[in-house]
Amino acid sequence: MILLACAVEDELALWKPREDVSALVTGVGPVEASAAIATALAHRPYRLVVNAGIAGAFDGAAAIGDGVVVADDRMELALESGAPLALPRGSTLVDSAHSDPRLVALLAEKGFAALRGVTVSRVTSTDATARRLAKDGAQVESMEGFAALRAAARAGVAAIEVRGISNRCGDREKSGWNFAAGISGLQRLLAALFELV
Repeated sequence: MILLACAVEDELALWKPREDVSALVTGVGPVEASAAIATALAHRPYRLVVNAGIAGAFDGAAAIGDGVVVADDRMELALESGAPLALPRGSTLVDSAHSDPRLVALLAEKGFAALRGVTVSRVTSTDATARRLAKDGAQVESMEGFAALRAAARAGVAAIEVRGISNRCGDREKSGWNFAAGISGLQRLLAALFELV
């Protein structure tokens, strides 16, 4: 079985149910995503988690309406200044997670961009924040990606994050927000992905 997880039901509006796929609406944000996915994985064996949804793209990374694969996703777990946290000796900080590299490569061969993600708990709404996140390597932003990939990794299940681009990250008035275009891009990518799995 495959677990197809999205934050809100409307992200799967164009999805046609399949016998070998369980759809899960997790709720919005990293805590809801990780809790819902961890619970699902504890109750049933899955061979793959697909985290699907819309995302914002940083300038030059992707266009509104594109479908993209998030090859790796990170979450800011650091001091506000960007300096690393001082952890007790022996402690480790996990702030990045990765999509299944084989599936990423196969989707890239089909023409879908493989990008770097950042998971946020607040949607970027200023150009200053967008520049800071992009400077750290972010190309797309979501509110669940890292959490979904990490929950799957902890359970030992392969996972992939896929997004439809719904807006430009930065000043909200210039973001070009278009939910329908994001869903269309996501649907094209899901169609390609489910031909492979």
